[in-house]
Amino acid sequence: QVKKCSKNSLASRQSFWAELNVARLDHQNVVRVIAASTCSPTGQDTLGTIIMEYVGNSTLHHIIYGTNWVTAKRKNEKNDGLSLAQSLHYSCDVVAGLAFLHSQLIVHLDLKPANIFITEQNICK
Repeated sequence: QVKKCSKNSLASRQSFWAELNVARLDHQNVVRVIAASTCSPTGQDTLGTIIMEYVGNSTLHHIIYGTNWVTAKRKNEKNDGLSLAQSLHYSCDVVAGLAFLHSQLIVHLDLKPANIFITEQNICK
């Protein structure tokens, strides 16, 4: 998935460099930065490119609201939403990732279910 930044120029630069600060970090609940470049094709108005680990396309939003293939497969089963155990598991993953980021003086500024990925191993990142 490729996302184009829609912020103004200064905010875009600050956001780009802030994202690169995460590149040195390694935690099971934080998406890893694989590579980054400030080079861009001629005529393209971009700051650069950040390549992050692929964690799949299932998010906590999909799980909560039942809007992806994982939850679609579960439609045949009784679906009363997330169990208490699953909710606690996801919550602990999110808290562990945030606690790690905060210990590195990094704050996530857009925390929401749509920005929390669920891997095939059922780990939140």
